[in-house]
Amino acid sequence: MVILTLNCGSSSAKYQVYDWDNKEVMANGVVERIGIEGSCITHKAKGQKIELESPCPTHKEAIELIMKEITDKEVGVISDMSQIGAVGHRVLHGGDKFTKSVLITPEVLDTFRSVIDLGPLHMPANIMGIEAAQKVLPNVPHAAIMDTAWHQTMPEETFMYAIPREWYEKYGARRYGFHGTSFLYTAKRASVLLGKDPKDTNIIICHIGNGASMCAVKNGKCYDTSMGITPLEGLVMGTRSGDLDPALPFYIMRKTGMSADEMDTALNKKSGCLGITEKYADRRDIEIAASEGDEKSKLCIEMEALRIKKYIGQYMAELGHVDAIVWTAGVGERGPIIREKVCSGLENYGIKIDPERNQWSFTGNAETYIHADDSKTKIFVIPTDEELVMTEDAYALMKGTYDVHTNFTYSFQSPDYVNKAREEGLKGDLVKRPNIAKILAKDCK
Repeated sequence: MVILTLNCGSSSAKYQVYDWDNKEVMANGVVERIGIEGSCITHKAKGQKIELESPCPTHKEAIELIMKEITDKEVGVISDMSQIGAVGHRVLHGGDKFTKSVLITPEVLDTFRSVIDLGPLHMPANIMGIEAAQKVLPNVPHAAIMDTAWHQTMPEETFMYAIPREWYEKYGARRYGFHGTSFLYTAKRASVLLGKDPKDTNIIICHIGNGASMCAVKNGKCYDTSMGITPLEGLVMGTRSGDLDPALPFYIMRKTGMSADEMDTALNKKSGCLGITEKYADRRDIEIAASEGDEKSKLCIEMEALRIKKYIGQYMAELGHVDAIVWTAGVGERGPIIREKVCSGLENYGIKIDPERNQWSFTGNAETYIHADDSKTKIFVIPTDEELVMTEDAYALMKGTYDVHTNFTYSFQSPDYVNKAREEGLKGDLVKRPNIAKILAKDCK
């Protein structure tokens, strides 16, 4: 059985081909610059990395290109598309209609279209990707894995805004939250590392990448999260502003004559780290510039760290007891500078980072711990695996065995779970950074 997962963005389409029987990743890659001149695919399989330019005016051509590569006689991994048993699609927004993953029907697609206004930058691409894949693979089940589903356990006091009630009742104006598949995976893995049942686990997860958000997990379920009705609210991100005074956009619009669409673009694509530094959205570039004395880059690091720290304080107050802080996603997994700045100064609250362990933890292939021995709260770095969540949901939906995550057991909830691809990658990392072996979370006492 082969499962294909697709994550379609506005101008990209990521994919993974998974061998269910052998529990192995067969191939993965991404098509970039869809609808833009210079469209290309990066395909990884059989120990090879292939880069190829090919026109992709729409997601239909991108999906067809993906199918061509994964069935190619030289670099492909399956002989023909009949080997694919199901397709899992990442979908940004399900509104308040879905509390778990769902098989895609015409009615489900209509629901996605009805909430496009809640995710105008992502939902059209998600829908186009689904429609394109259904045309190429019309006879297999297609599953939607919603970013918002994980957060449907939030109580009213955390998901409601202090706005006129009519806005919520008529227009669905409330907090929804995103990065749900990442939070689900890392929450379940953290429970394993803690040796606890998920229902007995309270953790704070920091998913820090270009897009960034946090989640307060209470008794194994989402209690609160930093993103809101859209992915704009919350942390300082690569190009998104995160939290600000709601009156600020109106003030600037009156001063400059900017339209609502122009303001939306400015806050989503020209703010955050890019707005602060005026040069960089990538944290690696910012850290290099800061080390070379760039004052705006130094300020950006301090601002981002402070915002994350403020949310940790808020979530500690909400949860009462915190078993662990979890770092994940690109910056979270490979950002010792931001991790140390956030955790430093929290010793009086039972959170104590070990600077040396933190520096050693720089890999996407291993779960590590970076807390000091006398820290009351553990600090884990857990590489996320959203594709595996999508794969397992799609398979279970196809077989009729799927349920909401509190009633469903994933393979990665087992203490014996091993990610074969990452196990191989870790061997190479240990050659470059042997100290990683000293902080493997499975050995954490």
